[in-house]
Amino acid sequence: MDGLLKFVPRPTGVGDVFQLLRDGRPRTRADLAAVTGHARSTIGQRIDLLLSSGLVTPTGEATSTGGRPPATFAFAPGSRIVLAVDLGAVHAQLAVTDLAGEVLVEQSARITISDGPDTVLDWVAEAGRELLARSGRPSEDLVGVGVGVPGPVEHATGRPWIPPIMPGWDGADIAGRLRRAFRVPVLVDNDVNLMALGEHSAVYPQVEHLLFVKVATGIGAGIVSDGGLRRGAQGAAGDLGHMAVPGGETVPCTCGNTGCLEALASGGAIVLALRHEGLDVDTSAGVVELVRAGDATAIRLVRQAGRDLGAVLAGCVSLLNPSIIVIGGIVAQAGEHLLAGIREVVYQRSLPLATQHLRIVTTHTQGRAAVLGASRMVADHVLAPAAIDALFEGVGA
Repeated sequence: MDGLLKFVPRPTGVGDVFQLLRDGRPRTRADLAAVTGHARSTIGQRIDLLLSSGLVTPTGEATSTGGRPPATFAFAPGSRIVLAVDLGAVHAQLAVTDLAGEVLVEQSARITISDGPDTVLDWVAEAGRELLARSGRPSEDLVGVGVGVPGPVEHATGRPWIPPIMPGWDGADIAGRLRRAFRVPVLVDNDVNLMALGEHSAVYPQVEHLLFVKVATGIGAGIVSDGGLRRGAQGAAGDLGHMAVPGGETVPCTCGNTGCLEALASGGAIVLALRHEGLDVDTSAGVVELVRAGDATAIRLVRQAGRDLGAVLAGCVSLLNPSIIVIGGIVAQAGEHLLAGIREVVYQRSLPLATQHLRIVTTHTQGRAAVLGASRMVADHVLAPAAIDALFEGVGA
């Protein structure tokens, strides 16, 4: 039987020891020595290095059964900051957070992503500097910038890849431009991946299988499976918006195909349908206002959009078997009318085993999912074992 047990290597370097402290729970040197198998002197040396960096801080003394109480130590997320950026089709949200995702200052603005990378990224650089100044933190505390964009991103390069609603952004070097502005690592991902990461880390950290669906100008999904974000081979996983709706109308889509989910159920699609019905509405926010005002036509069309979403999500449920589907984006603010349409089809078309404990809910991050995800993406990068080891390279560790 012993031969079947999986070997789990013990933490070795200072970066591995630091991971044991990232949950924020205070531990003593003896606690860490017991987990790692290292001598107390080795653990003491590594704790001293982490204390010198500010990433770990003393947290008092543990309870002692006799003698001098041992000192405890824990992760200090406030020791560094991250600039998190969420770019949408017609909005931008920026936040300065600590390494645990606590928002220190934030700013929202209307932008137009179709103005192109020169205009938008220049604005991001200027707004980011102003927000960092408002935070009151010195520039050397900034360890990274995380950016979400509303289109496919090639994960290895961080460059948008033929993004349908981002004209002029194909192959844009977002990371390079912002790295020159802020002189720190810059990570870029699809905004819905970051929403999934943010919702998971802030609201559902114990959920192993989660699907986040953004319904706004575009439609996309972020996939959390076995507790981790899944991007696929090139970073294109979760592009729900350009899946065909079973039995859907053959409406032309921005991607060049017809009958895509985005062409039938996005905020823009609902706006066009309402205008065809004679209602004066221009934006997804206007759709939500009509639904909240009890407009029967808006409610009917939003519920149908939910059914179209459900027709595609039913396949996702059968394929991925998530335990929770979180609906976000501006159209999600239509609330139960959208959810009712989704649930109607998902529970009807998916296998009972897959839906036995499935919950379909709206986001609980109050519009912050993407910036929280961008912050987490950067924190995971700069606090990874290899990154921590590199911080102390050449120092006895």
